[in-house]
Amino acid sequence: MVLAQDESHGNEHIDLAPSIYRQRLVIEGRRELPIGDKDIQEYLSRLSDVCGMTLLIDPVTHRSDRFGWAGWVHWETSGAHFYAWETPLVFFSVDIYTCLAFEPSTAVSFTKSYFDATHITSRAF
Repeated sequence: MVLAQDESHGNEHIDLAPSIYRQRLVIEGRRELPIGDKDIQEYLSRLSDVCGMTLLIDPVTHRSDRFGWAGWVHWETSGAHFYAWETPLVFFSVDIYTCLAFEPSTAVSFTKSYFDATHITSRAF
């Protein structure tokens, strides 16, 4: 079997599976205080409810001495990853990927409020 290569350049995207619904949202923010293990676990659990997702396992977290905390939650319709830095600044990044529609603005508002973010930005695609 020979697979055709995508020879597009720039920002062009080819949907290779138009019959499968996919939605992504990246949320990034800054805040005053570092984010820890329990914060991430509770955030990902509550994000599941906010986005209307069915939780398959409790959130999993891990800390890297070099890069900081990371977390992941598995939903029936995909999941979300969370990353938190302490240096060079307190910063977080959330990557939500689902095969079930959800309202991005609700997830962004919840995230800003939950972390008391001083700055927040997002990109849905």
